[in-house]
Amino acid sequence: MTRDAALLLPSTEPVTLIDPDGNPVHVGQDMPDPQALVHAYAALISARRFNDQANALVRQGRLAVYPSSHGQEACQVACVQVLDPGDWLFPTYRDSAAIVARGVDPVQALTLLRGDWHSGYDPLTTRVAPQATPLATHLLHAVGVAHAARLRGEPTVVMAVCGDGATSEGDFHEALNFAAVFRTPVVFFIQNNEYAISVPLARQTAAPSLAHKGIGYGVPGARVDGNDVAALLSVLGAAVDRARAGEGPQLVEAHTYRVQPHTNADDPGRYRSADEVTPWLARDPITRVETYLRGRGLLDDEKIAGYGVSAEKLAENMRAGLGEDTVADYRDLFAHVYAEPTPQLREQQALVADELSREEAR
Repeated sequence: MTRDAALLLPSTEPVTLIDPDGNPVHVGQDMPDPQALVHAYAALISARRFNDQANALVRQGRLAVYPSSHGQEACQVACVQVLDPGDWLFPTYRDSAAIVARGVDPVQALTLLRGDWHSGYDPLTTRVAPQATPLATHLLHAVGVAHAARLRGEPTVVMAVCGDGATSEGDFHEALNFAAVFRTPVVFFIQNNEYAISVPLARQTAAPSLAHKGIGYGVPGARVDGNDVAALLSVLGAAVDRARAGEGPQLVEAHTYRVQPHTNADDPGRYRSADEVTPWLARDPITRVETYLRGRGLLDDEKIAGYGVSAEKLAENMRAGLGEDTVADYRDLFAHVYAEPTPQLREQQALVADELSREEAR
């Protein structure tokens, strides 16, 4: 079925419902339910505390690396809040806060970044795929899950998250093409934070926006202010509804900014100035929605303090869980490769066992 080309075009400017000063902006888009915004605010407080505690754990040697989403928490929270329990989240390495917002234990969510198991949680139980470090490879997997759900007649929607750098990879384009042809219920959510490590957006693409990239595949695109949790809930929620209703894949680009380094191993001063970062600090997603909610009597000091207590408890659990040393067992290397180990795996395990026993005998 050929789509009307005009319906594929994203808006000229990103959708904004609450401006950086906390004032409502009326652009014809529905403001989310007040309680949904309060829930999002509480999740934002926890996500910010999670990011800060994870950075501290890196400095303490308890995490090998941490790609922070500080300043991007609205994207992390909203992309999860619009999903139903039976939906799937396919995250990247920078989406640990989204995984926790989905309900995964924070210690399990950080297992990969600790240098331990590839995924410290059960994807089938949590409906959260393992975090993908290679750019865009998980988007094809997300499309596969969405396609399978459609074939089974399930009402499942898949939220496939990626960054701006992923849109320069071939897997991104293959995923969009397959999803469009087979009308799979997947929402491609691009967190455009302006940098692919040290490469600025202008050196990655000549398109008017990343949302425009869907046009060539017949995928409708939308642009949204990535620091406005209200706009994110509205735009992403509408995209999920369309995908669930059988309208095929959707592409949403959130315009945000990577305030902190790419990871703790990065020196952003080598490729951007502090003057570039400063304006984005005034667009903080937490203060924006807090001002809005306070102005409408939906938030006060007591509630804010309560959310802070909950966030601190989460950080306390992170410190306790990641403060424990992991006991490594070589047999784990072979236990979960296949449901039934192959003769080759058994042979390899026996060789490792023999080598270790010789080392202990010395």
